[in-house]
Amino acid sequence: MGSYRMCVCFTRKYRITEAEPPSDVKDAFKKYSEGGNHMNADQLRQFLVEFQGDGATTVQDAQQIIEQIHHRRHHHHIPKFRRHSLTLDDFHHYLFSVDFNPPIMDKVHHDMTAPLSHYFIYTGHNSYLTGNQISSDCSDVPIIKALHKGVRVVELDIWPNSTKDDVHVLHGRTLTTPVELIKCLKSIKEHAFVASPYPVILTLEDHLTPDLQAKVAQMVTETFEEMLFCPESSEKLEEFPSPEEMKYKIIISTKPPKEYLQAKSIKENEDSSSFKRRDSNEDSRKTDTTEPANREYEEEYTSDSDASDSSGNNSKSSKNDRRREFNGDSDENNKSSSKIDRSLSGEPPEYLSIIAMHSGKPKGGLKEQLKVEVDKVTRLSLNEQKFEKAVTLHASQVVR
Repeated sequence: MGSYRMCVCFTRKYRITEAEPPSDVKDAFKKYSEGGNHMNADQLRQFLVEFQGDGATTVQDAQQIIEQIHHRRHHHHIPKFRRHSLTLDDFHHYLFSVDFNPPIMDKVHHDMTAPLSHYFIYTGHNSYLTGNQISSDCSDVPIIKALHKGVRVVELDIWPNSTKDDVHVLHGRTLTTPVELIKCLKSIKEHAFVASPYPVILTLEDHLTPDLQAKVAQMVTETFEEMLFCPESSEKLEEFPSPEEMKYKIIISTKPPKEYLQAKSIKENEDSSSFKRRDSNEDSRKTDTTEPANREYEEEYTSDSDASDSSGNNSKSSKNDRRREFNGDSDENNKSSSKIDRSLSGEPPEYLSIIAMHSGKPKGGLKEQLKVEVDKVTRLSLNEQKFEKAVTLHASQVVR
């Protein structure tokens, strides 16, 4: 029973409700209680032996469990001469209690050699918050606690500090107090594999300038060293290695830098234009054209010796001028495209090189977003409402 004060005049009490037992729990209770409303020690022992596989359990052990559950849930001690039993709610509480009913096998018994994307992963959200998402403190302590519980995906929202020369972790545009990114990274390194040897995915919600992105890349590489998993090239992976192969590795997931996306877009446009020009040229060679069309084609590709303008200047020079104008060969454009040229030349930005799992907003509706792209590893993030809709409408695409 809980309570809270209203208008400083009176206290209103309310009852804390528990989740209703799922159908499989109800079925097990009905079976072992023989259709009754209570399960005694003998019946609980039978359940533990037959269903849980704990053959060493005695009636006295089962009775002790019943007493402990009553003491925990109802806050009173049961005299030894009174033989109590469990209700359905007591039984449900027992099954989902880590203290009373820990995992039967504390070992991985699944095949862990499939690609990483084939598994459900224990994921955290805003892993750095100590309380609510509006005004609580940001700290590495919740991250440490999450890792000790076995969480394998840690989310960090990274923002510039007030002087724009360092990186903080905080819930942006709220009253939350920040924590330094480097402190979180060091704690992750120290506690990442306490509960499990399988890889930790670090998702970065990036709100940084290129200079600070470079600083983050340096922090990450210097902190994690050999633990950091980096693809061999700046391009996306075609398929992820398995959890077994990725043991004791840290994986970075975030959206690629703008320079890379711009360079990629330009390259794709150039490839598309080149393909269209090649098709156009092939068509023009295959078909007979009229004389004016041929003349226009010849003028465009006239040699130096055959073409000159009325003032005596070589036409190649004027065409080069037009080509330079089209390509934007000015000092201003050269400055703005220097980072793009760097990406196109095959020299990836330093920040890009640490990103193993690219994220971003995919195009199209929900059905399109759930499609698996061949030879490409990406991360799709959905809020609870969208995920519920995806499961309802496209279940076969969510679980294949």
